[in-house]
Amino acid sequence: MKRAGDGEEAPGQNASAGQRKSDQSDGDNSGCDLGKADMQNEDNNPGIRREIRSKYRELIQSVQQNREDMLSPSNNKLTEVLEEANKLFKDVRQPREAALDAQLLVVTTDLGKEKASQLAAEGAAFDPTAFTEHLLSYMGLNRLNDGEDEQPIGAAIGYLPPDAWHKVAQRAESCFRAAPSFHYMMGSFHAEPPPPKQRMERQRKPPSKEVKRIMPTQLKKMEGSHQEATEKEVERILGYLKTYYQDDPTSPISYYEFVIDPKSFSRTVENIFHTSFLVRDGLARMYFDNYKLPCIAPVEEGEVEAGGSSIRKQCIVSISPKLWKELIEAYDIRNTLIQPSNAQPE
Repeated sequence: MKRAGDGEEAPGQNASAGQRKSDQSDGDNSGCDLGKADMQNEDNNPGIRREIRSKYRELIQSVQQNREDMLSPSNNKLTEVLEEANKLFKDVRQPREAALDAQLLVVTTDLGKEKASQLAAEGAAFDPTAFTEHLLSYMGLNRLNDGEDEQPIGAAIGYLPPDAWHKVAQRAESCFRAAPSFHYMMGSFHAEPPPPKQRMERQRKPPSKEVKRIMPTQLKKMEGSHQEATEKEVERILGYLKTYYQDDPTSPISYYEFVIDPKSFSRTVENIFHTSFLVRDGLARMYFDNYKLPCIAPVEEGEVEAGGSSIRKQCIVSISPKLWKELIEAYDIRNTLIQPSNAQPE
């Protein structure tokens, strides 16, 4: 009986154990259902959803109102807005909040694009006003001005120290590479003249008697007559020079007006040739007037030095028919000062 009773009691125990298991499983399912229900309640909570939408609208309004400040390269407000939007997006469950998030994303994207293009443009732009302010500050502009002196419109108020521009020059000098110094491959062009070489006079062999006999006597006469004619012409030109100089010693005699014959180019060349003997022998001197034009004057008898002791300076004078005509027009020469040999001085 007892076994039978024991056997009868066993099913009752098993039933109670199965009932507890079923109760536990029902309890677990009910816990999951409660968690899902809480999450659904939060998603459908109007107060939470309203708060999220309000924060999104505040961010959008902040971006629109502070647009100019956010475009500044030194302002990081746009980054802060995007970080705040990322935090709000974690709680977005409804389409209305998602639509506001998309609207904020569009506004911040346009602003970021404009800021990026502005940064790229400012990289190559030059602001003269900002550069002037920095330059004046570097030069040490003293802005403490009494205001007594009237400043021109647009001028900086204050005054600069005396060494302001020297300071800028020293600063700018380091930004440029110094040009290499100029030098000659064969030495300096303006070198001292080399010492004169001693001329070795060659010993001329005396002509033989046969050569003296062959030389014609008529050639000697021609050389003698030509030399005498040149000396006479030089003395005649010296007479003209002294006459014009004695008439007005204070007025300089222009060299070109003295030697140029406006009616004959060949006589002009002859006058230049014969006048050169006066300068060579020390009977006349040439100098420059106040306008750096050549003038000529006779040398007094007491000032004449021996030809051997005077320092001679020679140069080559060239003249062409074109230059001769230009000198005539420039000096307005109408009559010649040196009359031809067949005429008499006035």
